[in-house]
Amino acid sequence: MKKKISKIILLPVVLIGIFIGTVSFKSDFFEIAKQIEIFTTLFKEINMNYVDETNPAALMDTAIKSMLTDLDPYTNYWNEQDVEAARINSAGEYTGIGALVKAEEKVITVIEAYKDYPADKAGLKAGDEIIKIGNINVADFKEDAGELLNGAPNTEINIIYRRQGEIKTTSLKRGSVELSAVPFYKLLDDNSGYIVLSRFNAKASTEVGRALKDLKNQGADKVILDLRGNPGGLLNEAINVSNIFIDQGELIVTTKSEIEKYNREYFTKNEPIDTKIPLVILVDGRSASASEIVAGAIQDLDRGVIVGARSFGKGLVQRPRELAYGTQLKITISRYYTPSGRCIQALDYRRRTEDGKAIRTKVEDYNEFKTRNGRSVFDGGGILPDVKMESSEFSDITQSLLIQDAIFDYATKYYYSHDINEPENFSFSDSDFNDFKNYLKASNFQYQTSTERELNEMMEKAEEEELKNKISSEVEKIRSQISSFKDQELDRKRPEIASLLTDEILKRYFYKEGLYEYYTDNNPEIKRAKTLLNDPSEYSRILK
Repeated sequence: MKKKISKIILLPVVLIGIFIGTVSFKSDFFEIAKQIEIFTTLFKEINMNYVDETNPAALMDTAIKSMLTDLDPYTNYWNEQDVEAARINSAGEYTGIGALVKAEEKVITVIEAYKDYPADKAGLKAGDEIIKIGNINVADFKEDAGELLNGAPNTEINIIYRRQGEIKTTSLKRGSVELSAVPFYKLLDDNSGYIVLSRFNAKASTEVGRALKDLKNQGADKVILDLRGNPGGLLNEAINVSNIFIDQGELIVTTKSEIEKYNREYFTKNEPIDTKIPLVILVDGRSASASEIVAGAIQDLDRGVIVGARSFGKGLVQRPRELAYGTQLKITISRYYTPSGRCIQALDYRRRTEDGKAIRTKVEDYNEFKTRNGRSVFDGGGILPDVKMESSEFSDITQSLLIQDAIFDYATKYYYSHDINEPENFSFSDSDFNDFKNYLKASNFQYQTSTERELNEMMEKAEEEELKNKISSEVEKIRSQISSFKDQELDRKRPEIASLLTDEILKRYFYKEGLYEYYTDNNPEIKRAKTLLNDPSEYSRILK
């Protein structure tokens, strides 16, 4: 293997020439070439002289990923499988089993089986842990095991999975899967048209436009566009969706970068469908990127009212760049600014704490901007709604529940111990919430407040300064108070937690279609939106 190194190091030498040719407009091109040469020689020396045999590909993979972690979480290296996954996400079509899955170290967990697709027909349910695909044990597969589920149409695969501790088997044929941007829309009883937009793929604006026209034909005279949980997608589709409700020629978003060619203004190009119909946009803490572009434009141009909770706060724009051997670099190229001139990016990756975490912009550091009608809006923390809803919020404890899959796992447990026949009859009761709290106590759920983190850091410094013994008794009192606070926090944040539990549970029984149907009569955000749309004076007062 050592003899092969001479071939490997030719690539960085060629890269030096490429870099010099492509970044000569930058004043630091010499520094870039210098650092590449240093890395090339270091890479060669490690592979030729290290005490144990090395794996050049693994070393390079680690080097690339380590370098990118110093930037932002959206600048990523994509291997060939990642590139294909991105294509599927943008196009909205692929061939596979028709399920959302999460590949873990030893299993693939089914997050959602799409209704009437192969996985659903084969009996797979959310929470099932796939342990073997064909003759391949998931635990032994070192690449992305989830890719084993995709393949040519009508090819059959056998699957062994674990459900509630019991091993089961099933077989299915892969099929064409279409991911709709608008999975649900409906005319509500007050003639409000309710449209769910779940992703900004290449079909987003077409599907929203089609849904709006159909609803207007049915008699809709006001609209609720639901962007909750929508993580974003294609920038041009965000502009086109905005264009459905906004006049041609309006500025929707501006991108700014150190690279001149990425400084652009994006205007609506098409004739809108309806610029007058009263409009409410629903957002929450998982509405990000393209969702925030639409919500920001609607808010800044006073075209509609934003209801819910502060959105995620992603004001960065990425673009894929082709690399060698079918790989890509998804790189942050610019920041985007809403029509009023604000950037809603919440985390500053240029400034970090001692442990390397990006610093969140503080509320007191937000800058004020004005909408077309002169209303005050702010940057630095996502899109702040005009009407705030407690049930839409994502507090620290809720984020911890989501990250640790506590809500998902409890919903799985609930599904196998309860019968629900009709979604409209369901409500997450007091006894259900108490059962959830007991479940958390029996599980490995861990929630650490920011005060606890700072307290732990303080005690580490106190130990270095030999003060730990002197202050430990007082610190234990504080810890006891924090523990009491954490016990109460679940109850204080019950509206948002119960809302997420309701969502996850109902999907198990009635798929997403049943969940959205339940929303139309029971969801507090939709109820508030309907009340607002049916009160023209309040609607106008908010926008003026």
